[in-house]
Amino acid sequence: MTLETLAPNALSVASVGEAPREFAAWERVVQRLLGKMPAVYDGMSTHQIAEAIGVVRDRAHALDRRIRTNSGPYLLRLRPVFGPAGDVHAIQLWLGPDTGSTPEPPVAVGAVWDLDAQTVRLPSGAAALPGMSPQDFVPGMSIAEIFHRMSAFDLHAEVLDLLYEPKPGDKMQFDVTVPARSGPTGRWRVTIRARDDRSTRGAWWLIEDVSAGRPAVRWPTLENVGLREAHRRAGNHLAVLQLEYTSISHWLTDPAPWIRWDYLFRAVDVFHPDDRGALAGLGDQLRTGGTAGMTLRVLNYSGGYTPTSVLLYPYPGYSARQLAIAQLVRVADGQPMLETHRSGPSAPVGYDDQLRYRLSRAAGRLADLPNNGNSGVMDDTSFSLPFIECGL
Repeated sequence: MTLETLAPNALSVASVGEAPREFAAWERVVQRLLGKMPAVYDGMSTHQIAEAIGVVRDRAHALDRRIRTNSGPYLLRLRPVFGPAGDVHAIQLWLGPDTGSTPEPPVAVGAVWDLDAQTVRLPSGAAALPGMSPQDFVPGMSIAEIFHRMSAFDLHAEVLDLLYEPKPGDKMQFDVTVPARSGPTGRWRVTIRARDDRSTRGAWWLIEDVSAGRPAVRWPTLENVGLREAHRRAGNHLAVLQLEYTSISHWLTDPAPWIRWDYLFRAVDVFHPDDRGALAGLGDQLRTGGTAGMTLRVLNYSGGYTPTSVLLYPYPGYSARQLAIAQLVRVADGQPMLETHRSGPSAPVGYDDQLRYRLSRAAGRLADLPNNGNSGVMDDTSFSLPFIECGL
């Protein structure tokens, strides 16, 4: 089982095997586990297990405890799950006969949503999760990048509410399908607790690989497939923006190919610094239920800025959340504008090596596709970074 420790004094069950437990009381689950092992019941109490859990959590190291029974030796094995700063986000517990070989625990990592930086901080172990790889792993991702790796997911608004208005006690858990970069599709189980304390303003996460339990099934609806295809053919690009923080939270369609929105150190760098204040100011017009728009500069894959028209619509429930639906259109005949006070490649804004890897893989996949006569796709998605030339 996996016990989450995502907030001070929090301890509950996230998973038992491949089954979710959604913050169940750990004492009841452990007592039920001991009840299925009569040989262990007299040699190990819930109180002793609690003491062992406390040692692992406080000292941040693994613990093995052997139990002698009339039926032979048993083993209690506890393994901490670390977050990006080395804190214990969860504890994986296994109890069974001490036969000399125990099953390896599934991949699990902790993560931290930093509201001020608008970044999900990840440890290096996250590269072993399905949908991730060592080649394109980065220690910080925007929430839009996290969403972009998920398939058939419809809890975006609920997640954004928790992340952007963190209230201690708020929590959620969900399973999500994650298409693998290579190999079979996988599943993540994501457990989140909001935090607003001296340690974190945002949320602590636990991400578990639960792909082994049953095959991950993707269930895209006919409506979603049809709408996405219609927008793709029409050249529409729609995103959800968090206006207060001037960042892209989620792409409703394929991402706009001229906007560098991923592999950035800071999510707000998508928009030119001098345009962010005006963009955030459009929120007043949306509160009345109207629309608003402006032309601003967005970061491109050449390190400069491309003028882009943004038309905003209030997201349902806008009065309670600063989310807006944005239609982004590249300004006709606009040329990328290099910023005068940025020194080009010597002042990177993101993880260029990992982006280079992602673009080269995408270019390879498109090169393997038959020519469908739609030459505009190649023109609209030609990217270049400093020292990078990738035609997608």
